[in-house]
Amino acid sequence: MTGFQWALLGATVATVGGGAGSAMGITYIANVSAGILSEDPEKFGGLLPLCAIPGTQGIYGFITAVLVLVFFGLIGGGGNNLTTAQGVQIFIACLPVAFSCCISAIYQGLTSAGAAGMVAKRVEEAGKALILPALVETYAALSLIVSILLLLSIKAAS
Repeated sequence: MTGFQWALLGATVATVGGGAGSAMGITYIANVSAGILSEDPEKFGGLLPLCAIPGTQGIYGFITAVLVLVFFGLIGGGGNNLTTAQGVQIFIACLPVAFSCCISAIYQGLTSAGAAGMVAKRVEEAGKALILPALVETYAALSLIVSILLLLSIKAAS
């Protein structure tokens, strides 16, 4: 494989990992929220942030992919000057986001589903309920930072 192909694979893996995890995480909390809302539609505002938060990992994967495309000039068929070694480095730099975001989004959805029970009983506690899945977010954000730093180190070395 060429450096260009490795870089594209890295961008793809980051996007797919974050997006798949987010889709699964949102599904968990959306199913629980739908049950709660069928009994009390007024709780929508308290549940919406819990439903949305597992989606951030998909955004992190997307950001990583866009950075790969922009940093290394892959948009419009560029990037032919990337060596295979650089392409592999780019691929490896995308792995923290791909794996961490996939896994954390799933667990964040499960944590959000648990926190939804708190909102179901006491909607005024929605802010406190949001803190629980937000703790899981920390590791997704850290993986994004690591991937960005790794990508920046490749850019500086090229």
